[in-house]
Amino acid sequence: MTYDLELIDVGKVYDNGTPAVIDFNLSIRKGEFIAFLGPSGCGKTTTLRMIAGFESISSGDMMIKGERMNDVRPQKRPTSMIFQNYALFPHMTVRRNVGYGLEVKGMAKAEREARVDRILATLGLEDIAERKPDKLSGGQRQRIALARGLVVEPDVLLLDEPLGALDANLRKAIQNELKLLQKKLGVTFVFVTHAQSEALALSDRIVVMNQGRVEQISPPHQLYTRPDTPFVAQFIGRNTIFEGEVAGTKADSTFVSTSFGTLSGCANGGLSSKVNIVIPSEAIEVHAAGGTARENLAGAFGGNVVGARVERFDVVGHISQIGISLPDGRGLALEAHVDKYRPGAFPVGAEVMLTWDPADATVIPAH
Repeated sequence: MTYDLELIDVGKVYDNGTPAVIDFNLSIRKGEFIAFLGPSGCGKTTTLRMIAGFESISSGDMMIKGERMNDVRPQKRPTSMIFQNYALFPHMTVRRNVGYGLEVKGMAKAEREARVDRILATLGLEDIAERKPDKLSGGQRQRIALARGLVVEPDVLLLDEPLGALDANLRKAIQNELKLLQKKLGVTFVFVTHAQSEALALSDRIVVMNQGRVEQISPPHQLYTRPDTPFVAQFIGRNTIFEGEVAGTKADSTFVSTSFGTLSGCANGGLSSKVNIVIPSEAIEVHAAGGTARENLAGAFGGNVVGARVERFDVVGHISQIGISLPDGRGLALEAHVDKYRPGAFPVGAEVMLTWDPADATVIPAH
C-alpha cells in the first residue's frame, strides 16, 4: 500500500548532540486528519518542519506517496505549510496572497487566476479578494492562509498551530469549518497543536509525543479511554491513577492490589507485575457512605470502591461540580448534571464512596 506520508525511524539530533526526535514511525493514508499533540519541547513542531523540509532529517526516511523526500528542497515537495502567524504579505491583496505560491511555481496567469477563484469561492473569500490583510479580522486572515496553502493542491497540508492566535469563540467556529473543509477536499492534514480539545475534536488519529518519542498513536476516543502509558494517562483528560501490582485476572477484568484495596479494570496490552489502574473522571460515581453500602457497592462494581471526603460542592448553571479528596491527600474534580447530583446531596465534609465499572478503567504497565 502506498501512503500519502510515511515516517520510518525518523530522528533529529541537533549539532550540539541533543536529540529532538527519536525513532518516529507513522504511516498516513490519503485524506486522514492527523494531529501531533504533546507538551512544549516534545518534538512535534520539529517533526512537522522535517516533513516540510525546513529541518534536516538526521536518520530514517520520510516518504510521500512512496518517494523518498529527505533531500528534496521544501519548494519541490508536494506539501504546503500554514504557520500560526499566517505569514501573509501585508502589501498584497487577498487574491495576490492566495496566488503567490502558484506565481512562484511559474503557472500561467489564466490557470492561476482560475484556481485562485475556485479556492476563494470554496472558503467564502470572494467579497474581500481585493482587500489587504491588515484590514481583515483574525478569522478572515486564517482563511486566507488556508486558501494559500490549499491552492497549490498539496498532497499533504501541514498546519503549525494555525488557530493559536484566535479567541476562544472564533477558534471553535474555525475548527468546525476546518474539519468540514478537510473532508470535502480529501486532502491529508497534519496538524500540530498543544490543545487537547482541538486534537480530540478534529483528528482521525492523534500522535502523542513526549521528550522526542511517540507515546501513543490512536483515534481520539481510544486515546481518551484506553491510554497505553502513564504519560498519556496523565496528559490526556482528567484521570485518577492508582499504583499497584497485578493480583489476578477473571474474564475481561484484571485485579490490582493497591493501598486502597483490590481494584479492577481492563488490561491494555501485556502487563508486568507493577501496574497503574487509570479511571477517567467521567466514569466515577459518588455514593453516600454508611451502613452496608460499601459491601453492596463492591459486589456491583467489581470491588471498585474507594472512600473519600467532599471538599467542595458548587452548582454552575446545570452542572454540579464536586471537589473530592482521597485518603492519600490527592484531590479530584467531578462533574455531572444537577439532576444526578442535586444541590445539598453531598455536604462539604461528608464521607462518600467512589465507584466505577471495571470496563471503564484501564490497567497499564507502570513504566
